[in-house]
Amino acid sequence: MSVIQSIRDRGAWIMLILIALALIAFILQDGLGRGRGSSIFSNTTNVGSVNGIKITKEDFDAKLTLYSRGQSKDAIIPQLWNQEVQTILQQQEYDKLGLVVSSKELADFFYSPQSPLMREKEFQDDKGQLDPSKVQQWFSELKKPKNAENTKRIIEQVIDPATQQLLSSKYQNLIQQSAYVPTWLIEKQKADNAAISSISYVYVPYSSIVDSTIKVSDDEIMAYVRKHPKNFEKEEETRSFSYVSFDASASAADSANVYNQLLTEKNEFAASTDVKQFFAKANSEMPYYDGYIGKKQIQQSIKDTLFKLAPGQTFGPYVDGKNYVVAKMVGIKQFPDTAKVRHILVSTHQRDQSGGGLMRVREDSSAKKIIDSVADFIAKGAKWDSICNKYSEDQGSKEKGGVYDNFVTGGMVPEFNDFSFEGKIGERKIVKTDFGYHLIEILSQKGSQPAYKIAYLAKPIIISNETVGAASTAALQFASQAKNKSQFDEAAKKINKTVLSSQEIKEGEFSIPVFGQEPSRSIIRWLYENDLGTVSEPTEVGEKYIVSVITSISPKGLLSVNEARPRVEGFVKKEKKAKQIIESKFKGNTLESFAASAGVGVQKADSLSFANPSAPAFGGYDLKLLGASFNKEMQGKVTEPIAGSEGVMALKVESIGAKPTVQDNESIKQNLLQSARNAAQRGSGALRKAATIKDYRMKFY
Repeated sequence: MSVIQSIRDRGAWIMLILIALALIAFILQDGLGRGRGSSIFSNTTNVGSVNGIKITKEDFDAKLTLYSRGQSKDAIIPQLWNQEVQTILQQQEYDKLGLVVSSKELADFFYSPQSPLMREKEFQDDKGQLDPSKVQQWFSELKKPKNAENTKRIIEQVIDPATQQLLSSKYQNLIQQSAYVPTWLIEKQKADNAAISSISYVYVPYSSIVDSTIKVSDDEIMAYVRKHPKNFEKEEETRSFSYVSFDASASAADSANVYNQLLTEKNEFAASTDVKQFFAKANSEMPYYDGYIGKKQIQQSIKDTLFKLAPGQTFGPYVDGKNYVVAKMVGIKQFPDTAKVRHILVSTHQRDQSGGGLMRVREDSSAKKIIDSVADFIAKGAKWDSICNKYSEDQGSKEKGGVYDNFVTGGMVPEFNDFSFEGKIGERKIVKTDFGYHLIEILSQKGSQPAYKIAYLAKPIIISNETVGAASTAALQFASQAKNKSQFDEAAKKINKTVLSSQEIKEGEFSIPVFGQEPSRSIIRWLYENDLGTVSEPTEVGEKYIVSVITSISPKGLLSVNEARPRVEGFVKKEKKAKQIIESKFKGNTLESFAASAGVGVQKADSLSFANPSAPAFGGYDLKLLGASFNKEMQGKVTEPIAGSEGVMALKVESIGAKPTVQDNESIKQNLLQSARNAAQRGSGALRKAATIKDYRMKFY
């Protein structure tokens, strides 16, 4: 009995250990199986690092939120990443050199004409120049304890970028001043600029051999790559995929449904006498602009047809983008091309910065009393600019006296627009708009053109559930039949689907050019979270469903044969052509014997210039051939056949001389200095290449 109990006790411990190991294995497998970087041991707080300096996710996300307002974050992330990397690399160089920006330098910068505050109207005087007193007041406000949060934001968004700008300027100045040109180099450049050569030569271009007759093997491609490794190194892994697409765009039936719906509304639209009221209930994709727009500003594709309509007439339905539209001519007038006005606004509503439309800030009756008083002050001789500065609530124009200069039709709200172009020069009027009451004075008008008030009743061509369902079902059926690359190709062939290919894609990219502006990050993540030959589930891209298969995984290092071939094949063909031409067409050891065997004549080229190394005689720019042309040791001698960039040549240097040069030593020196400075400015790429950069964006985005 004790023996059995002992076995049971040991078995229980063994089972507990096995269960624990199984749980650990499950957790590890789950963590490691979710793609790279999603392991339980992975970094969860940093987006990356540069030479050991971390880029935290918290800071990166804060900047991403700031910079991506109104834009796609996927479009901003690569730009922000490059900016962060460059900033760290530059700061490390500043630290090595001991470069700093003092508080006085920073203050002087903010008071200078280069100040970033110069672009902000709140810091400008009446002449549009930077007002030092306003800058001083701004700095004083920043120092107050109650503004701590605002001060932090200003430091991040204004002070820090300005500091980096000054540091960069110092750094660039150091680089610029470090350029040096010795006297011997000036003299050599002067001699090179003056050098000229006359040659006799025999030339056979590579184009004399048909490209299709030269075959290049994979081994020859890779041999060339290994011979020139620095030109064909890849710094990071790339992947590519093939895909088929299933169209989910609106069908003919979908289009017909919308067309017929709009056709039923056309009669009511045509008969309506109050277009504004009609649009209040019409639910049109194109809102009604109840103002006149000049002929030059109307951009409709069928505008010439619309201009022929009489008031009250309609045209359509016609297709405009993704809508069916019926257009109605409401009115026609003659307007100036441009107008210049000044105005004072007393608001009843202001635009909600959070995107919620207009919000009320004052009752109409109160605003009307204020604008009436303003008009009375002006009528009694008060200075417009001082009244505008005191009362106007249009922040975009009040510091310019409320002036809008030479604007065209359609740029203002309808009531403001129509008075500015219909009124007479010098006329002044109170105009009510959605924003409040404006006192407007017309200062000038220029030109003349027809202006039209056109209403566009637009209905979107909606893709039906049936159309989407059919495309989705077809994509699902295809994906279920394709579990690897060969099955993928076979399934595509059965249904006559063209298999398309992507280019090489890096892990940190956020868009795929073949899909245009459509979001692509999820596809890139899938690409790097799966193995070669993996077939995707259907993915929605715009108005299509795509099914993809991973076709290549190319690790960092030397390019693969498929990657290298487009870049290398032409060079290898030229090498093979050169060998063939030299072996078959350059017999003998004189130019005459070369010419006879090649079936060409001996030619001459006079006054080849070393300063301008372009020689039409042998296909243009070719350093090998030009070098031989200026080799004094070969004067009077015939060279061996030389494989150039565009053909094979043998030449004899007849003479090497010099021509007068108009450049003095100082101008030559300045050209050499500028070349050195330009080369130094390209050093940021070298810094990045030498840095140790860890990119963990794949974990988060």
